[in-house]
Amino acid sequence: MTSPPDFSPQLRAWIERLGWTVPLLCGALVGIGIRVLYWGKPGQAFNPMQRSFVLLVPILVAAVAVYVAERVERRTWSAYFWIGVVANALFVFGVFLIMIEGIICVILAAPLFGLIGGLAGLGMGAVCRWTRWPRHTMYGVAGLPLLLGGFEQYLPVPQDVHSVERSYIVSAAPDQIWPQLIRAKNIRPSEIGGAWMYRIGVPLPLSAVTELVEGKEVRHITMGKDIHFDQVAADWEPNRRVRRLYQFSADSFPPGALDEHVRIGGAYFDVIDTEYALRPVSGGTELRARMTYRVSTSFNWYARPIAEFLIGNFEETALRFYARRAEVP
Repeated sequence: MTSPPDFSPQLRAWIERLGWTVPLLCGALVGIGIRVLYWGKPGQAFNPMQRSFVLLVPILVAAVAVYVAERVERRTWSAYFWIGVVANALFVFGVFLIMIEGIICVILAAPLFGLIGGLAGLGMGAVCRWTRWPRHTMYGVAGLPLLLGGFEQYLPVPQDVHSVERSYIVSAAPDQIWPQLIRAKNIRPSEIGGAWMYRIGVPLPLSAVTELVEGKEVRHITMGKDIHFDQVAADWEPNRRVRRLYQFSADSFPPGALDEHVRIGGAYFDVIDTEYALRPVSGGTELRARMTYRVSTSFNWYARPIAEFLIGNFEETALRFYARRAEVP
């Protein structure tokens, strides 16, 4: 069953001349328009980290793109899928170009939006092929984020706390490694920049220096873009272990230094503590790192595996960094 064309012959001819450009841009522009409406802060209505945005807007973007493409001529099933994927890619890239989102959010969101968009494109293609109400379906999909975004802030958000642990065998004694855990100055990009969190846009660390402040061991972290925060030692056994709690100030993250949606200590993500433990083994020392983190989104099923991968990868990179510095004669 095929629905009758909704466009005039002149409009259809114009879209045909421009090929795939018009359907893809129509979908992307609708998504950007909804993102402009979703300007709420954490805990407020129309917050872009709500399910009504993250899950429903990619569906709308794909539905609009497929609808426009289908009004001109019948498309294949593979075309439905890729129209949804590409329209969402343009949508995500578009909000970056107009400086609504930073590069980190774009990289992390693109795979999810693309997958949802591809599946939604297939669904909209089925509606166009087998029903007479594709336009009504599109209107219904458009109404859902506008309706649900107004009250979703009253729903509870999970506060998932987990730990990631990695270890590395260092060809050095504990008393050679310990000073590196206390004072790491002049950190070069080549030493730690290979970690994926830095590859996707997190500013690189510059130094980590410990000092005694009011009887407490405090490690001052400085990073690119003037990011700075402290790690306060909660447990401290020289040459054996140290566990540090994170402490942020109001100016730890200057405006524009890090995407609000992935900022450490923010509403959606936090690193609670980091622990390093040293244990003598045959041939050197086992250096073990454990980081406890919190993920608080309405789609933790997606955010938590990403956080776990990035933190685990960072730990592996940091362990190799301390090992190389300790092993230098």
